[in-house]
Formats: sequence, C-alpha cells, structure tokens
Amino acid sequence: MSDSIDPIDDPIDSDDASDKAGTPAAGEGVNHPKARIRSFVVRAGRMGTGQVKALAELGPKFVLPFKPEAMDYEATFGRKAPVVFEIGFGMGGPTAQIAQTLPGVDFIGCEVHEPGVGALLKLIGEQDIPNIRIFQHDAVEVLDGMIPKGSLAGVHIYFPDPWHKKRHNKRRLVQPPFVAKLVQHLAPGGYLHLATDWEPYAQQILEVLRADPDLENTSTRADGYADKPEYRPLTKFENRGLKLGHGVWDLVFKRKV
Repeated sequence: MSDSIDPIDDPIDSDDASDKAGTPAAGEGVNHPKARIRSFVVRAGRMGTGQVKALAELGPKFVLPFKPEAMDYEATFGRKAPVVFEIGFGMGGPTAQIAQTLPGVDFIGCEVHEPGVGALLKLIGEQDIPNIRIFQHDAVEVLDGMIPKGSLAGVHIYFPDPWHKKRHNKRRLVQPPFVAKLVQHLAPGGYLHLATDWEPYAQQILEVLRADPDLENTSTRADGYADKPEYRPLTKFENRGLKLGHGVWDLVFKRKV
C-alpha cells in the first residue's frame, strides 16, 4: 500500500516492472551518491466513473495542495485534535475504516496513485467521513515541507512494497535515514505503526526500528512484533492470505518521551 523511494538513476528491470505493475512500490537507495529520496514510483491505473466524480466534487475540499510551508492542522480540520500521517494508503479502504473507528483523531494520507485518491474520496463522500485530508504528492516532500517537527501523534505505513529480490532491497521504504526523518516529526510519545506480509521485510523493519535510539518498542512479546491493534482492519487481501496460512507482522514503536 505504501509509497516508495527510488534512486533516480537506478531503473527498474523490465521483469520487475511486469511483476509490480499496478502495485505501489517502496524502497530507498540510501547508499547511492546521486540518489534523491522520493516516496513513490507511479503506477498506471484506470479510473472508474465514481472515482472521477469524487475527484471532481470532493477533491477541492479534501485534497490539499502541496506548498512548502508548515501546515496549520487546526485550520485544516476545523478543530484541535491528534494528527496521524499515513504513507501510501492504496485504495483507501482501511484508512476510511480507521478514521471512522477513531473519530477523535485527524488523518492525513499521502498517495500518488490517482485511482486510490479517487477511491478514498468516494468513501469519504459515501460514508460522510470528515477527519481525513489527502495529499496526492510525494510523502517525503510533504514531511519536509509541510509537517511541523514534533507534531504528529502517529505514522501509519501498511504493506509497503517489499521489493522481494535481494538486489533491490535497498529500494525498501523502511531504512534508517527515513525512520530518523519520521521520528523527527513525531511528538514525544507518538507512535510508528507498520504492517507487512513479507517476513524478511518484517525482520528488516524490526532491526531498523530497534536500532533507532529515539524509539522504543511497545510490544512485550519475545519476538518483538505487536499484536494487531484493534483499530487496524483486515483487508480482503490480508484475510485471504491468512486463510492460506500466510503471516502478517505488525510493529508498533513509539518516540521516547
């Protein structure tokens, strides 16, 4: 579901492109001297009539323009409330459910995939969800340019692209420099909640989060992973995988006070 970080001069192999067509990507070329951090690789996708209509009618209210100045959350949402930032919400179903489950929390979602933006807007309209705003923009640029440091109650990253092939692991979103960036934007006690269905990626995420000196694990389990929080719904894809015996790993760390 998540956006990606892709080195600008490290093109995706043709076989990888066919493997991941239509799937948001994630990764980071942290060791490449010419790499520029981006939080996405744009994937093609068709727009349904409902998504097109939602973009036209609801986009002006719920899709925020990117401008490099600090957001005023209270002005944006019309109230003072905790703010959670989600990177790569895919088609937006879980985001909409979480926002309804936690009506006292405001949610900012970043997604560059236009059909996903349209799908979430459609849900916002159908279900009358007031506590979501959207950036159809690179999440890294939004973080750097618009999210005040120390201001977020939480960050959600669900099912980022695992980049299965070993030579492409560097493209994964969850790398130490990116986690350090996220931590800077968390308020003391704010949390990072990640979920993945690819065990090698879960192991890497756990290692990266444990190594950050400003984070502590909220889980008391021996394996370090967290039980799925009640607010995170199961997706159809996740339900299908669990029935087939596939695993899903949640990780919840918080910024030290």
